[in-house]
Amino acid sequence: MVPPTLGMDRPNIVFILSDDLGWADTELYGKTKLYKTPNLLRLAKRGMVFSRAYSASPLCSPTRASILTGQSPARIGITAPNSHLPEVKLAASVQKSAPATSKALQCESATRLNTSYVTLAETLKSAGYATAHFGKWHLGAEPYSPLQQGFEVDLPHTSGPGPAGSFVAPWKFPKFSPRTPNEHIEDRMGDEAVAWMTQHKDKPFFLNYWQFSVHAPFDAKKSLIEKYKGVVDPKSPQRSPTYAAMVESMDDSIGKLLDALDRLGIADKTAIVFLADNGGNMYNTVDGTTPTSNAPLRGGKATVYEGGIRVPCVVSWPGVTKPGARNDEAIIQSTDFYPTLLELLKLKPEASPVFDGRSIARALNGKALAPKPIFTFFPHSPNVPDTLPPAVTVHSGDWKLIRLFHQGENGAHAYQLYNLKDDLSETNNLAASQPERVKQLDTLIEGFLKDTKAVVPLPNPTYNTKAKPEAAAPPAVDPLGGWKARGCEAVVTDGALTVTGAGPTPFLGFAAGKIGGPTTVSLRVKSSGGGPGKVEWLPTPQATDKAKSVGFTLQATGEWQELTITLPAEGTLGILRLYLPAQKAPLTVDWIEVKPTQGKSQRWNFEK
Repeated sequence: MVPPTLGMDRPNIVFILSDDLGWADTELYGKTKLYKTPNLLRLAKRGMVFSRAYSASPLCSPTRASILTGQSPARIGITAPNSHLPEVKLAASVQKSAPATSKALQCESATRLNTSYVTLAETLKSAGYATAHFGKWHLGAEPYSPLQQGFEVDLPHTSGPGPAGSFVAPWKFPKFSPRTPNEHIEDRMGDEAVAWMTQHKDKPFFLNYWQFSVHAPFDAKKSLIEKYKGVVDPKSPQRSPTYAAMVESMDDSIGKLLDALDRLGIADKTAIVFLADNGGNMYNTVDGTTPTSNAPLRGGKATVYEGGIRVPCVVSWPGVTKPGARNDEAIIQSTDFYPTLLELLKLKPEASPVFDGRSIARALNGKALAPKPIFTFFPHSPNVPDTLPPAVTVHSGDWKLIRLFHQGENGAHAYQLYNLKDDLSETNNLAASQPERVKQLDTLIEGFLKDTKAVVPLPNPTYNTKAKPEAAAPPAVDPLGGWKARGCEAVVTDGALTVTGAGPTPFLGFAAGKIGGPTTVSLRVKSSGGGPGKVEWLPTPQATDKAKSVGFTLQATGEWQELTITLPAEGTLGILRLYLPAQKAPLTVDWIEVKPTQGKSQRWNFEK
């Protein structure tokens, strides 16, 4: 084993994971002129930057599970970010059916990280480390939360996919309130992490700071948004001032940790890993554009092209990494950090875990790693730009092969082959001209799938080449929670409801039932169009002549605003209608809450 050279066998470990931060979203690789990340550059001066670092998945939860277990999503079964859903499912499966237009039956992901795994946190805790998790988890609520996976502290103790509705307070965390109005969640997480490090500075600690940034919803400090509005190049593919502001807040929180380590005098005995969980988001819309651009990489989050899985990475380990080092050769993956930490810390878990990753200690010491392929298993096909059918990839040297499950003739697989050294943007598919290389690399894929006992997509027995596309099946759970859109389109995305007017009087209707009496209706909403709206209630659907309403006005600021409307109802509400000024421009609803004096209160957070 490579011995630690810190003068102590147990350095502190700080693991920082950013959410949806693309490879081109920092100043580490010289691919952005808009985003500013001085603290990541500061961290890079202390350690080693990896140019060819990969997440184990193009989506968040699978990568998070891979870090904690050192195992591939193919082996774990968590292949999609659905750990916030109510169903507890500990193993992957294959869909029982698919539309006749689909060639393959896709996989269904596990929804929780099974507590049977010996996690990185559990191993470090057993070795005497204090352990704490701050920020996003997204691997399951209790009994699958950080508190059951080796962490002694968990803040804000949330299982959701994002920052509970907003980065800027007020938030929607059940038991975690802001200290001040408009407090930014990363400012708060940074302060909490620093306080915890200060408390544990005299013994080894493992701080797991998994940032909410820069995942949707897309909002930021107003002052930073205004700052970037003045410097955006409208011709650049990276031109969202909101996203740029989010990147800066993310970087600020990293600086807060670095400052604390310096102030506490423990920077020279603290190892820091910085990584992103997948590529940058190229499918949502903010400020009239995509959140970011991963150019020159192809695709983004939710694709297995390079833009979805190649991520920024810095490792600083005093006495191990050379300050200011850069590694453009080693191909590393999120599964590698657990075995790496074990080797450098000379730790052996009581129950030896199976690792799909390997130790990269040699690379951290400036030495060459032996060639070893890495694999990305993604048996899904989300509706995003550059989408692909269910796939698995292998990287081997400069070559990358993508197997598309059962997309060829008669149920055979189809392939895309790229030489990343010559074609980083994956524009020239060489599969047809290099069949022997395809065969060689596909043999590696087949061995990986067998070794991990992966649940893989199957041919769709009802596939029909002449079938016409069918309408999508309704979701098992109504994302609108019972609200009905009338005269508008209402879509839930990333923890918020977007309402787009399609008629002169768009509204959301809800069968309020027997609740009644004086009632307050509250909502958090932002609108760039603004205008008048109203809340209307009818005792019965037919009682339009008895309808009563209370008006309100939305400001056209594009910023979050909270409204509370008091309804002087005397009997039951019956049908409740929320008329929203969505004719000029779409508006976004964070949450709605109805509090009657008769009956139970209800709140809709619009999280898929």
